[in-house]
Amino acid sequence: MGLDNVAVQWPRTGRFYDPAAPAEFVDFGDIADVQGISAPTAALAELIAKTGTIRATAYTEIVDLVLGLDGVLYATDAAAEDEDPVIDPDGCAWIAAGVERFVAAHRPQGEAVTFESVGAVLRSLLSDGRLAEQQLRWLDSRLDALRDDSGAAPQWNFTCAELSVLAAFYRRCADHGFAVYAESAAPRRVAQP
Repeated sequence: MGLDNVAVQWPRTGRFYDPAAPAEFVDFGDIADVQGISAPTAALAELIAKTGTIRATAYTEIVDLVLGLDGVLYATDAAAEDEDPVIDPDGCAWIAAGVERFVAAHRPQGEAVTFESVGAVLRSLLSDGRLAEQQLRWLDSRLDALRDDSGAAPQWNFTCAELSVLAAFYRRCADHGFAVYAESAAPRRVAQP
């Protein structure tokens, strides 16, 4: 079973989080209709428009790498702290900003976002930092950890447009005061409409 990130009302009412109305995301459907848009980008935009949900499993590794933490889309810090795996509106704003900055830095590399291009962009961003040498060692260890036992890199095949739609979902949640419920099993705490 995969991970879904579901937009929910913040704060929860009683024991349950009420899903945000899909109408809050209906304009994402316009993205799916753009001529020449990649199929994964269109599918992501369409899912958001219809359900206010992201199938987050495919994005967990890249988001964790870009933001420098583990389990961001699983809301692991929130789960340990609050028992509910929820990303609050401020957390949504932080995710959106990080992914937006990454996409802006990646655009000169081209539209295709691969494991290799992510590494190149992050190296470029980190090399200008105060603790560049330490951060670059950290990056190399993170990249190595993502390789399989034979040393092969993950076969990421994203586009800047797709990651922009991903960021826009979290930005919308932040701007409208929604939280995101990280649902990795059958629904238990999210109230169904």
